[in-house]
Amino acid sequence: MDLSLVKTILQVLLAVTGLLLVLLVLLHRGRGGGLSDMFGGGISAGAGSSGVAERNLNRLTVGVAIIWALCAIGLGIIARIIAVTG
Repeated sequence: MDLSLVKTILQVLLAVTGLLLVLLVLLHRGRGGGLSDMFGGGISAGAGSSGVAERNLNRLTVGVAIIWALCAIGLGIIARIIAVTG
């Protein structure tokens, strides 16, 4: 497989997982005292997601974050390989 193709795939995956990560973080229930209260998050604190849904959202967020980090590391390694080989 060509190195530029792998680089392009990783760049697309990095962008998609980055956007997904932002959306997943915004879906989390506010803990209070932060920006979530400023925008009305404190009002609906009792109507938030259940414990199981919150745990599943946490797991999904961590999984997407790990994929995002691996893509970033992979792009760094590819950039180093391209710089060395010219």
